[in-house]
Amino acid sequence: MSGGSINFSAENADECTLAENGIEAVLDLVGAPLPEVYSADLSLFVLQAATRILERDRPNIMYLSTTDYLQHKYAPGTPEIDDFYQKLDSALGFLEALGAVVAITADHGMNDKSKPDGTPNVIFLQDELDTEFGIGQTRVILPITDPYVVHHGSLGGFVRVYCHDRTPPDAVMRLAKGLPGIEAVYRRADACATFSLPYDREGDVVVIGDAGTAIGASESSHDLTTLGGHRLRSHGGIAESQVPFILSARISDEYAVRAESGPLRSYQIFDYAINGVI
Repeated sequence: MSGGSINFSAENADECTLAENGIEAVLDLVGAPLPEVYSADLSLFVLQAATRILERDRPNIMYLSTTDYLQHKYAPGTPEIDDFYQKLDSALGFLEALGAVVAITADHGMNDKSKPDGTPNVIFLQDELDTEFGIGQTRVILPITDPYVVHHGSLGGFVRVYCHDRTPPDAVMRLAKGLPGIEAVYRRADACATFSLPYDREGDVVVIGDAGTAIGASESSHDLTTLGGHRLRSHGGIAESQVPFILSARISDEYAVRAESGPLRSYQIFDYAINGVI
């Protein structure tokens, strides 16, 4: 598949086919069994596979999706994370040594969202709304689509609230603003304008937690025993909006001016990596 593009993620490594992904027999290519989903080894496996693919096929573009299991589980500076990042750095170095421009970003940051005693610091917003307005009058939607939720229990810092006819959005906003741990509350139009969201897909109200608070739906809908005693480190709020934007090659003067003109968005890394490096 020389000259093409390859999309390779940690979760689909054992299902890669030539027709769908441009690669097949990845386990044989790497020469190792597929690691468990909840492990540091799975992300490293993706980079090992990418190295083999780059050596063999020389694709124009590779999009590599790793997992964030370990980063949820361990805080920066812990031995587990330091060891993991050392291995990531080495694996990325192999790709750069083979001539690749390596671009690194993330979908979110994350902060510790636990109480001093180590238990999760969570607002179960659906329960709060049900108590105030009645069951079935609102619906809280958490936009986490990740099927692997053991490490964060589907909790984040951003939720959408849909209001039924008898529940005014302004009343929901007043209640949410009064809850400790809430950083911001937006009407639909304001949320869309602030965060570049599609209006027809947004809830009536958007509620965002602060750096130390996660938001859930109802308490009964989240299984937090899967955290296994680890502190909750979760995502989704304004506090988690700062993410890495790293390129292994120097960018052109034109793109340097662009970078200085305003905050970069993670999706822009594709443009910078493909068109902006020299």
